[in-house]
Amino acid sequence: MLLTVSVISVLIAGAIGYISGTNSLRATEFQRLTQLRESRAREITAYYRSITDGASIVTHGATAVGASRDFNAAFAELQATPPPAGARAAVANYYASVFGPGLAKATGKAVDGTLFEPTSNAAVYLQNAYTVPAHGDFDVALKVNTAGDASAWSAANARYQPFFADLTTRFGFEDALILNTSGDVVYSAYKGVDLGTNLLTGPYKTTEVADAYRQTVQASSVDETFVSDFERYAPSYGKPTPWVLTPIGTGSAITGVLALQLSLDRINDVMTGDNDWETDGLGKSGETYLAGSDRLMRSVSRELLTNPAEYAKEVIASGTPEDIAAREVEVKGSVLLQRVDTLAVNRALAGESGVTTAPDYVGPEALVAYMPLDIRGLDWVLVAKVDVSEALAPVNQFARNIALSIAAIVLAVCLIGLVFSRILTRPLTRLAAAVRRVSGGERDVAVPVTTKDEIGDLGAAFNEMSNTLQVKQELIDQQRREYDELLSSLMPETLARRYRDGEENISNDYRDVSVIYAELVGFDAFSRSTSSDNSVGLLNSIIEGIDEAAERHGIERVRHLHNGFLASCGLVVPRVDHASRTVAFASELTEIIERSNAAHEATLSIRAAIDSGAVSSGLIGQRAKVYDLWGEAVDLAHSVHAATSEPGVFVSARVHDALKGIYTFTPAGTVPGGRSGEAIWSLDLTSRRVS
Repeated sequence: MLLTVSVISVLIAGAIGYISGTNSLRATEFQRLTQLRESRAREITAYYRSITDGASIVTHGATAVGASRDFNAAFAELQATPPPAGARAAVANYYASVFGPGLAKATGKAVDGTLFEPTSNAAVYLQNAYTVPAHGDFDVALKVNTAGDASAWSAANARYQPFFADLTTRFGFEDALILNTSGDVVYSAYKGVDLGTNLLTGPYKTTEVADAYRQTVQASSVDETFVSDFERYAPSYGKPTPWVLTPIGTGSAITGVLALQLSLDRINDVMTGDNDWETDGLGKSGETYLAGSDRLMRSVSRELLTNPAEYAKEVIASGTPEDIAAREVEVKGSVLLQRVDTLAVNRALAGESGVTTAPDYVGPEALVAYMPLDIRGLDWVLVAKVDVSEALAPVNQFARNIALSIAAIVLAVCLIGLVFSRILTRPLTRLAAAVRRVSGGERDVAVPVTTKDEIGDLGAAFNEMSNTLQVKQELIDQQRREYDELLSSLMPETLARRYRDGEENISNDYRDVSVIYAELVGFDAFSRSTSSDNSVGLLNSIIEGIDEAAERHGIERVRHLHNGFLASCGLVVPRVDHASRTVAFASELTEIIERSNAAHEATLSIRAAIDSGAVSSGLIGQRAKVYDLWGEAVDLAHSVHAATSEPGVFVSARVHDALKGIYTFTPAGTVPGGRSGEAIWSLDLTSRRVS
C-alpha cells in the first residue's frame, strides 16, 4: 500500500512535470521555428523582389534600350551574311570535343553534342568568334569585349560588354541575355552555347526560360517581370537554373527581352544563412529548405553539405534511390534531385501554414514549420525543421532525473513495505492455498475465519464462494447431462460427439441402409373433433410406443413431424438385416396405432413407405443445427409414400426383392415422378411366412 501510494504520487508529479515541460518547450521551439520560417520567407522573397525590381530598372535605362536596339540590328546583319570559311567546322568541333563531353560529365549521362549545334548564320558567326576561343571558360569569355573583327555586333559588344559584365558579377548572376522579339538570343554576357540560338525554334525551345520568354513578349507593359522555376539548363552544363525576365523598351514599345540567369548559390546562401545554421538557432540538426510543386528540393540540404556520407545512408533508408543519393553527393547539391514528399510540404502546397511534429525527408521525427511562398510565377513552399531529439533534449534530461528519483523512493518504500507486509500476508497465504485447491478442481474447500476484520470478511466470502461454486458445478454437470441427452434425441450419438468437439460441417455417406417415411393418417381430423389435451395425449402415447419399438428393432429416428416421422436402419449401427428390421418395425406400428385408437376412441391409421439404398446424413443450418437425411433412398421413400393415399406399409422394388421370401406383398402401383414406372408393393399385415 505504501509502495503503491508513493509510486503513484511520484509518477503523477513526474508526469505533470514532464508533460508541462514538453509542451512548454515544444511551444517555444515551434515559435522559434515559426519566426525563422517567416524570416527566411522574407529574405527569399526580398531577394527575388530586389532582382525583379532591379531588372525592371535596368531595362528602362538608356543603356539597355540602346543595347537591345544595336544588338538587334547587328544580329540581323549577321543573319544575312554567310559565316567565314571554316567557322561551321570550328563550331562543330567545339560541340564534339568541349561542350558535349563537358555536359556529359556534369550530368552523368551520355550526350550527343551535335543535337545542340547552331544552324543560323549569326549563331555560327558569334559562337565561332566568341564561344569557341574561350574553350568553355565563362570567366575568360566575360572579359572579352571584342573579337577584333569588323562586324557591327563586335562594335556593340565593345560598347556594352563592360556594363553587363559588371551587372552580372556585381549581383552574382550566372548570365545576362538579350533577346529580340523573334526569340533570338542576340547577346550573352558569358558567350555560352545559347548565344545566337532561337528560344522558339532552337534546341532550347522546351525550356523554362523559353516558356517565360513567351509570356514576356506578350506583356502589356514594360514594367512587368516574369520568373521561371529551376530547370537543368544545358548551356550551363545541366546546372539547376532559375530565370528572371523583363521586357526592354520605353512606354508600351518592347524592343527585346532581358533574361537574367540567377545563381543557385545565392539562393542557397539565403536558405542556409551563409552556412551558419547554429547562429540562426537551428542547432546541430535544424535547417530551412525550399520545395517545388513536384516535391523536389529547390535549395541544398544541410546534412548533404556537413556530412554527405551519413546523408546518403539516411535518404536511401527513407526511400531515395541509391543512384540519386550518389549523384547528390557527387555534385554536392540536392536541388531537383532530392524528393521531399512529406506532410509539411504537402500541407504547404495545399496553401496551409502551420507547425507539426512529423518525419521529414531525412533523419528522425522532427518539429516542422511550413508555409507557401508568395513569389509570383513560383509554386514554392518553405520548411523549417529541427529534430525532436535535439529540440526536446532538456525534457529528456528532466525525465531521467525524475526516473532516478522515482527509483530511489520506490526502493525505500519497498524496504518499509516489506516489514509491514509480513503482518498482512500470513492469513492471505492460507487463503491463497485454498484458492489453489479450488482451481485444481477440489470442491468443498473452506478456510478458518478467526478475525472480524477485512481479512476475516475475505475468508468468509471465500467460503461462500467455494460453496456457491460447488452448487453451480453440480448444476452445470446436470445441465451437461441434459444437453447430452437432448443432442442424443436429436441426432445419432456419433454425430453429437463430433458436434460437441467443435466440428462445423458434419456429414456422412452410407451405401446400404433402409429408410422409412411414415405418416399418421386421420390425426388432423381427430384433433379438430376433440380437445387439445386429448389429441396431445394420443400423440404422446403413439410417439412413446414408436420410440420403444424403434429401440427394439434398431431403428434410428431422424426427425419427427407433427403427424409423422422419418427414420432409418443401418445408419449409425451397420446391420445386414436393416430391410427386415425396418419392415418389422413398420408392421408393429400398425399395432401401436390400434392400441392407441382403442385407448382414445380414435380411428387413426398409419401410411408408411420403405426403401433401401445409398443415403447421406449430416447437420444443416448455421444458427440452428438440424439433423437431416437425404439421398436416393430418402427420395424414393417419399415417392413411394406419395404413390397412394391409402393407409398401410408400402415398400420399393428393392425392399420387395430382398424380403419376398419372408413377408407377403401385393402390388400397389408404380412410383410417380422422376422414377415413374418402378413398382411399389403393399405389405400384407395379416400373414407372414417364415423361411
